[in-house]
Amino acid sequence: MNHITALPPLDPPSALQRVGTQTDILGECPLWDEAAQCLYWVDIRLPAIRRLCHASGQVDTWPMPELVGSIALVDDARLLVAMPSQIALFDPASGALSPFVASLPMPEGHRFNDGRCDARGRFWVGSMHNITRAPEGTLFCLEGAGPLKAVRHGISIPNSLAFSPSGDTLYFADSLHYRIYAHPYALETGSMGKAQVFAQSAPPAFPDGSAVDAEGFVWNAEFNGGRLLRYAPDGRLDREIALPVERPTCCAFGGPNLDTLYITSTSQNMSEAERLAHPMAGALMAIRPGVCGLPEPRFALHGPRTK
Repeated sequence: MNHITALPPLDPPSALQRVGTQTDILGECPLWDEAAQCLYWVDIRLPAIRRLCHASGQVDTWPMPELVGSIALVDDARLLVAMPSQIALFDPASGALSPFVASLPMPEGHRFNDGRCDARGRFWVGSMHNITRAPEGTLFCLEGAGPLKAVRHGISIPNSLAFSPSGDTLYFADSLHYRIYAHPYALETGSMGKAQVFAQSAPPAFPDGSAVDAEGFVWNAEFNGGRLLRYAPDGRLDREIALPVERPTCCAFGGPNLDTLYITSTSQNMSEAERLAHPMAGALMAIRPGVCGLPEPRFALHGPRTK
């Protein structure tokens, strides 16, 4: 494990600021752990899991053996880690990585991308071709030790997985469709209904990762758009926050009061001129937007919780 000394803890931030001195190649999947009072996220390309401790401002980094597409909090304080060859369990206390679901139905050259748990502890995660972005990916659902259940095929870049506060809507985007879709969702059974267009972006900007706040509004990181967008539950654009990076990747609410919005970003495939123009590319950023988020659901190791 590597340690990075961060900037002073975010208490209170007055405007958007950089958090820590690390630069991610492809930062993704930020998750706030209420119990540990820390933020986890991944650098898919490094590959690594990172953790920001709120009290100290310290950033810890654990290298991973494969590309790590996404993570989820687990009931027992470990992390679920989605990698091409397996879905594993990671213990931050010991640094141990142990197999959980092996023999994945993952074609050569594919990896996982965005993932999120529903309120009953099911893990939804999408796969994609690591290089071509051809429509060969799959949206999966994992209940307990599996197996992985394929739900949707023909996906290019799975993103924006999130759930409404009541759990009756699942948000999802295939980024190269330039749309976020809203699906009716049956929390009791984990069934995903027919897609309805929720929001649309203008190319080359496309929807990346999302978070839902306590008012049921969807916050989306617009990749190639350089901004965060807040959508009302009916899909109306409610707010726009310009960012100092062109390619934000995801966002998550955190902090002791869940009133800080953390934003990950990428620095990969940038020219020297682009890096000079956007020196915060790859940074973890934070802002207090004036609304609060919701606690992040945890993966249920032994199958969906009944309540």
